[in-house]
Amino acid sequence: MDSIKFGTSGWRAVIAEDFTVGNIRIVCQGIAQYLRQKKIGQQGIVIGYDTRFLGERFAKVAIEVMAAHGIPCLLCDRDTPTPAISYHVLSRNLAGGINISASHHSPEWNGLKFTPDWGGPALPETTKAIELRILPLLHGEHIKWCTWERAQSDGMVRYFDPQPDYLKALEHHVDCDRIRNGRIRVVFDPLFGTTRNYLDEFLRRAGAKMAVLHHWRDPYFGGFRPEPTHETLQELKDTVCREGAHLGLATDGDGDRFGVVDADGTFIQANDLLAVLLDYLIKSRQWTGAVARSVATTHLIDAVAAHHGLSVHETPVGFKYIGELLAKGEVEFGGEESAGLSIKGHVPEKDGILAGALVAEMVAFTGKTIKELLADLFERIGTFYNRRMDLIISESMQAQVKQVVEHPPGTFAGSEVVQVNKMDGCKLVLPDGGWFLIRPSGTEPIVRCYGEAKTPDRLEAIMQAGRGLLQK
Repeated sequence: MDSIKFGTSGWRAVIAEDFTVGNIRIVCQGIAQYLRQKKIGQQGIVIGYDTRFLGERFAKVAIEVMAAHGIPCLLCDRDTPTPAISYHVLSRNLAGGINISASHHSPEWNGLKFTPDWGGPALPETTKAIELRILPLLHGEHIKWCTWERAQSDGMVRYFDPQPDYLKALEHHVDCDRIRNGRIRVVFDPLFGTTRNYLDEFLRRAGAKMAVLHHWRDPYFGGFRPEPTHETLQELKDTVCREGAHLGLATDGDGDRFGVVDADGTFIQANDLLAVLLDYLIKSRQWTGAVARSVATTHLIDAVAAHHGLSVHETPVGFKYIGELLAKGEVEFGGEESAGLSIKGHVPEKDGILAGALVAEMVAFTGKTIKELLADLFERIGTFYNRRMDLIISESMQAQVKQVVEHPPGTFAGSEVVQVNKMDGCKLVLPDGGWFLIRPSGTEPIVRCYGEAKTPDRLEAIMQAGRGLLQK
């Protein structure tokens, strides 16, 4: 390999191709050198893994490198959600955390997420500093590591259970009495991932009646990507309807993304869920601070915030930018369209467990379905419809995408473009409140396209115009 690059949330690669023991050692040495250069390595680091193939072995490889560099390690005693690792980085004042995980990617992938000492996803300046340390290692510089047995005998590693303290911390952010009094029935699908005995255990203790699907470890994730989508949650939708449950909840492979199914089996889009939940939380917590969303996330967030007199921070795509605002106490709530959410006072990392627990509280307390809550919201502040489409980039489209980003059109979908936003990709804002964003993927040969409008017909026109703009 010529280089190893961190994407929006860590380094990911295909197992046995680029995700190998040798490359994990290289990446971990880059992290170890970074921590030692900052003079915080002695504070220690927490190491975890998700349910993928060889997760425990790869975690031990990481520890073998850290131990050789004099960095003490806490090893999670089983596969662990990323937000739980973030919580322990903060609560134990550690130098950082590593989770061996490819999150929602398909089973043949694995990855490495690095959480710095402030508890959120590593920012670009951090990952660039680590990548610079990785380069000479890829070209033959000595890699320092010890055996697992040596790490143990030197007292550089100890096991611990991250679940109890993390679940206790959730009680500070979720009103368990509201869940208990609502007597709700919930079906939970962890998609064979790390949140088994996390979200279901929390809600069970809070008084919800629980049914759980796919509650065992499967490195193949049942043959699907472990991502809570309309397609992957068919069994959850069917079970919610069959059992007469109030709600269906799901999380992705490492527990940082959420999925929600309404009482009638309807999958709720993340954009709609974020807005409904934000409206509920502002009212129930009497929030007066700002909120944050990514540039690709619905402007329904802005409408909710404006309705309550709150301001909005717009960030590039990637929860690390929202996490930084949460860590600094500048926002109360942060959300992104790819099913990421967290709140002030909790971890500055997206947390699908927290999201699911808050949704359960909202449904239990209001006594309404999510579709009813969304209809009520639309009645108060107006309708918003949004969509995302991913287009495979051909050679000709690659040139056209570059042309559009560098020279955006003055008119689009029959309207004047009133604002061009190049924070991340190219976002064309229209006078009727509609918008279209193109954003080339940094890791895949695709361009992500997002659109929003006040009516379904207008949204369709915007998406068709976007496809035509890129496929000339």
